[in-house]
Amino acid sequence: MQDEQEPLMNGMIELEPIDDTSMQRRDLFRGAGTLAAFLVAANRSAAQSPAAGGKVPEAKPGPLLPQVPFGKYRITRLIAGANPIYGYSHFNYVFSAHMGEYHTTERVLAFLHELEHAGLNTWQASWSERLETDWLKYKEQGGKLQLLLLSRPGFNDQPEMVTRAMKLKPMGIAQHGGSTNRLWDAGQFDRSLDYLKRIRDAGTMVGLSCHNPLEVEYAEEKAWDVDYYMTSLYYMIRPRAEFEKLLGGQVPLGEIYLPSDPPRMMQTVRKAKKPCLAYKVLAAGRTVNSPQEVKERMGVALDGIKPTDAVIIGMYQRFNDQIGQTAQFMREILAG
Repeated sequence: MQDEQEPLMNGMIELEPIDDTSMQRRDLFRGAGTLAAFLVAANRSAAQSPAAGGKVPEAKPGPLLPQVPFGKYRITRLIAGANPIYGYSHFNYVFSAHMGEYHTTERVLAFLHELEHAGLNTWQASWSERLETDWLKYKEQGGKLQLLLLSRPGFNDQPEMVTRAMKLKPMGIAQHGGSTNRLWDAGQFDRSLDYLKRIRDAGTMVGLSCHNPLEVEYAEEKAWDVDYYMTSLYYMIRPRAEFEKLLGGQVPLGEIYLPSDPPRMMQTVRKAKKPCLAYKVLAAGRTVNSPQEVKERMGVALDGIKPTDAVIIGMYQRFNDQIGQTAQFMREILAG
């Protein structure tokens, strides 16, 4: 990390308590509270519809995907993400509602079982009451997937939530990338340590989700007590002033995905001693215009990270077999 950042770590600027709706640079979208309320209502309506059903397109079955060590566990190098399942599109509330409305509990459970059939063994999801309900039902059905849990942005200020999250028996819990960026931008990154210790004390693996490569490099340099990093290949929530500097004084509407970001993050990932789980591999759906493009972006990511790392990719099974296709791409890339 650059030397000029060091004095900032001792600053004591008071930060406002954080929650999903108060984050100005949320890595999803503003107004999450309003959307969340809409999705609850939409899900109830969909569940009551005779046409709702519990089916999703079946995934092409396949053997267990290649695995890598992950603490005392082993995880497949392809991990399913949950943003499409719970309506976090990174585009707009219409698309988010479209995805969230489709995923009734029955379809979420079916989706998870299809992941198993296609050869995945791990799901990564942000904590929510929906997730809590769906995951426990899935386990009651004999589900075999392992869970990696991402905190909500407000968990740093809610000590009781780690205890509640542990009821899901996750392999690990990671600090949310929004909290990571917020503390970094305020020059108070070391305040992450209190929350990370709370996770450690709960008895599970400790993760740190990051968008900025410097955050990973700092944690590595200081030998923080973490077990893994979740590393976004795109730093799409830079401070506005930084985007203005990069883009000549203007900032386009919406999230910004710069092609120069993945090589920079992957350089950091290769040097990191701890396992890294790369996400935003497909730029939150901006590079999925053909199967060839999806496979190419997956190949770039897998070639750019360590052989002991994994990728997290969200899959939307509504219109085609994205689970089976993505799993097959993983097999072909690794075989090549």
